[in-house]
Amino acid sequence: MEDTVSRMETPVPPLRLEPFKVACSSCNLRELCLPVGMSTDQMERLDSMIATRRTVSRGETLFRVGDAFGSIYAVRTGFFKTCVSSEDGRDQVTGFQMAGELLGLDGIGTDRHTCDAVALEDSQVCIIPFHDLEDLSREFSDLQRQFHKIMSREIVRDHGVMLLLGSMRAEERLAAFLVNLTQRLKARGFSPNSLILRMTREEIGSYLGLKLETVSRTFSKFQDDGLLEVKQRHIRVLDGDGLQRLVNGTPC
Repeated sequence: MEDTVSRMETPVPPLRLEPFKVACSSCNLRELCLPVGMSTDQMERLDSMIATRRTVSRGETLFRVGDAFGSIYAVRTGFFKTCVSSEDGRDQVTGFQMAGELLGLDGIGTDRHTCDAVALEDSQVCIIPFHDLEDLSREFSDLQRQFHKIMSREIVRDHGVMLLLGSMRAEERLAAFLVNLTQRLKARGFSPNSLILRMTREEIGSYLGLKLETVSRTFSKFQDDGLLEVKQRHIRVLDGDGLQRLVNGTPC
């Protein structure tokens, strides 16, 4: 009984909110995030609005299904997955987000989050209060236009996933996933030919609508075909054009 009481009285650790030391105006991800084409005055207003950032350790949740929506989050460092629970209790991965991308847009429509956001590695996010962002967007058309572009990008990405799941074979799905991932990494200054997968093969399968065994078998086939060099989560792209041809439906 005493142990039970002790566990009940253990305080919940507070969210780790830290001063936002690197402003949007000097962030090397600014062209991938919100502030594009803004004046110095507008940038200063945005900097003052984004006052804190949050550290999320690997495996921790940034927000969960049903949590009240109040902010969107710009991924500063690290990698996340978004997922929802299916009726049988399994997690269905709905997306992967990396530095320079936004999390939390799912909560705008209902004021509640509709998915979980889980860190795949130690990460940091910039907290952007949504109502403040709305007010600033109405004042600065450049910011409003950029925010609309970001929301449009999310819609296009969702359509791309629907195309993957509806019409592509397993090889085409995995090739498209890898091509998209390397393109996003290249836009952030990383090598498009050498990468470490932050997600497991099971999570990739959940996202692409494939079984774990199919994902593993397809990685092995890509290696046998000379498209990739695979060492656990370390991937080296040997034939990027070959991957792209698979996406376009042309066998290598």
